[in-house]
Amino acid sequence: MDWLNYHHLLYFWTVAREGSISRACEQLHVAQPTISSQLRKLEKSVGGQLFKRVGRNLVLTETGQLVLRYADEIFSLGQELTDVLQGRPTGSPLRFAVGVADVLPKLIAYRLIEPAMQLPEPVQLMCDEGKLDDLLMELAAHRLDIVLSDSPIGPTVNVKAYSHLLGECSMSVFGEATLARKFRRGFPGSLDGAPFLLSLRSTTLRRSLDHWFESQNIRPKVVAEFEDSALLGVFAQEGVGIFAAPSAIENEICRQYRVRPIGELPAVQERYYAISVERKLKHPAVVAISDAAREELFT
Repeated sequence: MDWLNYHHLLYFWTVAREGSISRACEQLHVAQPTISSQLRKLEKSVGGQLFKRVGRNLVLTETGQLVLRYADEIFSLGQELTDVLQGRPTGSPLRFAVGVADVLPKLIAYRLIEPAMQLPEPVQLMCDEGKLDDLLMELAAHRLDIVLSDSPIGPTVNVKAYSHLLGECSMSVFGEATLARKFRRGFPGSLDGAPFLLSLRSTTLRRSLDHWFESQNIRPKVVAEFEDSALLGVFAQEGVGIFAAPSAIENEICRQYRVRPIGELPAVQERYYAISVERKLKHPAVVAISDAAREELFT
């Protein structure tokens, strides 16, 4: 396979931009014979003449114009890569690939990601939802910048990554207006025998709720269990049962699902994490998420 020598290409690109070999020598701090030699090697590599002389000037040939177009893109991308790695803004949108664990409430995920979309520079968001283990593999392959989850990375996961605590909040119980009025009286004891919509037993929230129910000797009537928190909310909106969700997004829950708060469960705490391959967060969008979560969302 033929490999392009990017050193040769850089010399050509500089000559084409400066308009002469002498000015390119000043920019690159090399002698004229060095640049002339590199240009000849590049011409041999591409199989065609790159410049022709018109009087005292160097003019690009048709092949030279084609090579220049590609060289512009190559070195522009190289500069953009350097800027991204150093956290500097670039001319094109900042790529931000986020993995969202499927157990994370959709409204929490939105509130966490929202600050990244408010950065001064444009952000191109790519959001992937799935099982935490699958997302961590994508993170390890550097196809994701961050994974948002309700649990830290486990000790048995064979991925070198770091869990950054974004914050924690209590849970509140919600229900359609009629149910809210009914179970608000005598809360939390009123939850004994109440029709509950719950997440699956594999989730952190479900385990926390089950532990709290047991500690309070409360036996809810489990009407339905859901993997998707958004679908659970739709059932709650129709009055099928009551449910628990993060207190930090109480207003959004009430507005989106047209439900009312019944009461808060301070003893049931949910934690939220940003998992990254970096020990220290550097990506501008990830830093914005972390700062906003700690200063605004989970206060």
